[in-house]
Amino acid sequence: MTGNAGSAGTPPHDVIVVGARCAGAPTAMLLARRGHRVLLVDRATFPSDTLSTHLIHPPGLAALQRWGLLDRMAATGCPPIDTYLFDLGPISIAGSPAGEGFDASYAPRRTVLDKILVDAAAEAGAEVAEGFTVDELLFDGDTVTGVAGHGRDGAARHRARFVVGADGLHSSVARATGAEAYAEKPKINVYYYTYWSGLPMNGVFEAYDRGDRAFAAWPTNDGLTMVICGWSMRDFEANRDDVEGNYHATLARAPAFAKRVAGAARAERFVGTAIPNYFRKPYGPGWVLVGDAGYLRDPITAQGIQDSFRDAERCAGALDDVLAGRRPFEEAMRAAQEARDAQVASMYEFTASFAQMEPPPPEMQQLLMAVARSPQARDEFVRVTAGVTPPEEFFGHMEERMAQEAPGVL
Repeated sequence: MTGNAGSAGTPPHDVIVVGARCAGAPTAMLLARRGHRVLLVDRATFPSDTLSTHLIHPPGLAALQRWGLLDRMAATGCPPIDTYLFDLGPISIAGSPAGEGFDASYAPRRTVLDKILVDAAAEAGAEVAEGFTVDELLFDGDTVTGVAGHGRDGAARHRARFVVGADGLHSSVARATGAEAYAEKPKINVYYYTYWSGLPMNGVFEAYDRGDRAFAAWPTNDGLTMVICGWSMRDFEANRDDVEGNYHATLARAPAFAKRVAGAARAERFVGTAIPNYFRKPYGPGWVLVGDAGYLRDPITAQGIQDSFRDAERCAGALDDVLAGRRPFEEAMRAAQEARDAQVASMYEFTASFAQMEPPPPEMQQLLMAVARSPQARDEFVRVTAGVTPPEEFFGHMEERMAQEAPGVL
């Protein structure tokens, strides 16, 4: 071996984390804070941008607060979002996302957020290698023992007891280890977004559903507003050659909002993506997956950042148990997988259902109308979309309420 190889018996690192964004940097930070030897690598250099809705609901803010990083994020001038508005055409639902001690959400640019997270990992004692591309994993039989790649100083090999793949949808760790996928769903929608100046939102997240098209907008850093439009994958090929025209045609479904955009100035290029939905088994001999590498869902409910934060905490806790000798690897990681799946399963299904560009069935229309009539129910619905309240808890409560108020309606 070359580079940072260490002795044959003792790897120089306890953990190598591949990917230094919303899942990887917190995982490295939390492990380093527990005294473990961590190498964090990413092909990017920071600050840099990445595809993201970058909305952080209250559960994600609670994680930043636990880590002592919330004040850094707030100090960037990112405006709070204290109201979510869902305009469904004949029905409008507006409420507060408040939960876990927070009255608002935030949507910091990834150029801002990821830099904070990477710096925090370095401050905790993790070795950070920016601009390092992993070319392959190193194996001893079936067990992952490190990574080989190249960076600013040329080619290098790094060994560790465990390699954590925090490298997203196209995870090289998941691919090299053949991580098994399950509960998969196909891509539902394609989304395109850009940023606008001169489009004030006044602390409101606005979402508009117009049958086969939808869009949403919310404020971020530097006085900019993200506006994202989506349409079904079945319309992808027909519309891909005129993204800008279809983007504005989608906004035109809500004329008042389209007029606001017409008075604003586009600040950046259009960016697009279509996201599959899956779970992957997040561990095997010598390797672990965290964040989007292990679980991904349609971005319409913007759960990605807070899911990655909570998964980082689970992963770091499990690996700490293993490294400290408190639990065997298989037992600790299986428990982490089961906890992850139990926590996100209902939101996974809710997100897939919410993303469908189809009119809701009559029963759901009646439920949404009941929600719109009640200020308390409006807040409760918004907290579901923010990941504060489990979907099954809210919908079970609403069905009971409607059955009491109008027996036989549902």
